Amino acid sequence: MYNILTLNKISNTGLKLFSDEYVCSDNCENPEAVLVRSASMHEMEMPKSLLAIARAGAGVNNIPLDKCSEEGIVVFNTPGANANAVKELVIAGMLLSSRKIVDGIEWTKTLKGNGSAVGKMVEKGKSAFAGPEIMGKKIGVIGLGAIGVLVANAALSLGMEVYGYDPYISVKGAWGLSSSVQHALSLDTIFANCDYITIHVPLTNDTKEVICEANIAKMKDGVRILNFARAELVNSNDIIKAIADKKISAYVTDFATDDIIGVDGITILPHLGASTPESEDNCAKMAVQEVREYLENGNIVNSVNMPAVSMDRTGDIRVCVIHKNVPNVISQISSKISETGSNIENMQSKSRGDYAYSIFDVKGNADVTTAVSEISDVIRVRVI
Repeated sequence: MYNILTLNKISNTGLKLFSDEYVCSDNCENPEAVLVRSASMHEMEMPKSLLAIARAGAGVNNIPLDKCSEEGIVVFNTPGANANAVKELVIAGMLLSSRKIVDGIEWTKTLKGNGSAVGKMVEKGKSAFAGPEIMGKKIGVIGLGAIGVLVANAALSLGMEVYGYDPYISVKGAWGLSSSVQHALSLDTIFANCDYITIHVPLTNDTKEVICEANIAKMKDGVRILNFARAELVNSNDIIKAIADKKISAYVTDFATDDIIGVDGITILPHLGASTPESEDNCAKMAVQEVREYLENGNIVNSVNMPAVSMDRTGDIRVCVIHKNVPNVISQISSKISETGSNIENMQSKSRGDYAYSIFDVKGNADVTTAVSEISDVIRVRVI
C-alpha cells in the first residue's frame, strides 16, 4: 500500500489512475509520494518515507531541488501537459498587444448612460484603439520546447513569418516543428528582424533578464514582447523605459509584479497560462503516471533532478539505487549484490550532474538492501 500526500487540489481525472494499492489524502502521514501544484515546499520537512514529488505543471521553483537530491527524492514535472493551454493564451496575448482590445473595452464602459448617443460616440472614439494586423508580420519564438513549438506552428497558420531560436532543441521538438519556421542562429537575428517576440525558456542564470536594455536596443522600433514563461526573464525597469521611449509598443505578460501594474502599454494577466480544466486534467494524469511508474517499477521519466532511466523488468527483484556520480560506485554495488549469492541479469545506469541512478534486475531473493546501503556514496536503495 502506497500513501500519496496532495498539497493542492489535484484533478480527479488524474487521481482515478491510481490503483487500489494507493491511498490519497491531503493529511496522510509517512507518504511515499507528494503531488503538488503551486504550494511551496521549501519550509517543509521531508519525511523519511518520501521517495518522489510530482509537480502537476512545468515549473518547479516551489520545490527545494537540492535538498531533494541530497535525500534521494526524485522530483518530477509534467512538461507539455499544459502546452496547448499556454499556446492559446500566447496567441490571445499577441492579439491583445496589437489591437488595444483591453483599452477599447474599458473605454466603452465609460459610455454607459449616454443613451442613443452611444453609437455616434463609439464611431468617433474608436480610432484611438486602432492597431495592426498580425498577418504577414514577423514573430520570433525564443525557446522551442513543448510550448514554443506549438506557438511557432500556430503563428505560421495565422499567416506570420516565424523565426525560431533554441540551441538546445530536443529531437521531439525538432520533429514537431514545422519546416517553414526559419532557424535563427542567434538571439540577435530575432531582435533585428521580428515585430513580435515571445519567450518560452526556463529561468536560469543564462536566461535571467534576457530582455534587458542592451538587447532591447537591438530590436526593431515598435516591437511587441510577450512573456508567458517567467517574470524574471524580463527586466521590468528596462521594459517600462522602452515603452515610454516608444521603442516597445506593447508588453504582455502572465506575471504580475507591482512595478508594472498600471503602466500604459503593459497588459498583465493573472497567471492564466495553465488555468483550463483540460490542462489541469492533463497535468494530473501525467504526474500520477510518473509516480506510479517510479514506485512500482523504479523507472524515471520527466525528472528534473535525476537522470531518465527506464528498463523492462526481468529477474526476481529490481534493485534501485540513487548514488553520487563518482567512480567505482557501480562496481561496488555489483560486488555487494554478487556477495549475497544473487545474479545480475540486466542493469542500466545514467548520471545527471552530481547524481546518478542505477537499476539492477536480479535473479534471487536475497536481502541486498543492507549490503548496498553500506557503500558510502550510495544515497538511497530500494528493492521492488
